[in-house]
Amino acid sequence: MSETPIIELKKVNKHFGSHHVLKDIDLKVSRGEVVVIIGPSGSGKSTLCRTVNRLETIDGGEILIDGIPMPDEGKELAKMRARIGMVFQSFNLFSHKTALENVMLSPVDVLKIPKTKARDEAMMLLKRVGVEDQASKVPARLSGGQQQRVAIARALAMHPEAILFDEPTSALDPEMIGEVLDVMTGLAKDGMTMFIVTHEMNFARQVANRVVFMDDGAIIEENTPDVFFENPQTQRAKDFLASLHYGENGNTKIGEMK
Repeated sequence: MSETPIIELKKVNKHFGSHHVLKDIDLKVSRGEVVVIIGPSGSGKSTLCRTVNRLETIDGGEILIDGIPMPDEGKELAKMRARIGMVFQSFNLFSHKTALENVMLSPVDVLKIPKTKARDEAMMLLKRVGVEDQASKVPARLSGGQQQRVAIARALAMHPEAILFDEPTSALDPEMIGEVLDVMTGLAKDGMTMFIVTHEMNFARQVANRVVFMDDGAIIEENTPDVFFENPQTQRAKDFLASLHYGENGNTKIGEMK
């Protein structure tokens, strides 16, 4: 792994009005690492994910991509964003474009790749995520799981150095969650750097190099999955793990905090 983290947050703070959402966040993600962010609802996980590529502004601190501070706006910010892919919980596909066109769009418009080459790469990526036979369909004709896999292919089409996943399975029916997690597991095996906010605890245990536990806007604990799940070091983490129950698809879900 590179000595310089691909993503680094230093003393990052964020407020929504009087609500202090992120509190002095320090976090590094090394190249090739899979970091999974977990914690109760409202703990700041998604906000943290969205600050990494400035979809949410920050009130203090610094975010660096490969050692370079993230610009606040403008063309330089757009260039940095192109290096970090993003997969949202609500898919965010263009409804009037086919799956193939959704994947081709940014490589053609942003990277200026010729359309024929972009089409070939897009088809290869749709095959990689298991939806090549859906290439000509618009999102409304795809299942939620298929739409999310197209969204992952779209992120990969920009040849990102890392991908951010903001609760990528939370909008899916239980039977569709596994097909998306399988794709993400494959990416991890291929060495993709991933920063993942998720409620899927079994996935976190199996795929993460490091689990980061957040509560009330702060990082409370971080460790390897084995240590975190078997021997949490803080009472808040112990209470959180005690509150988990199993969902319909067999993946551990977040239940009510006790």
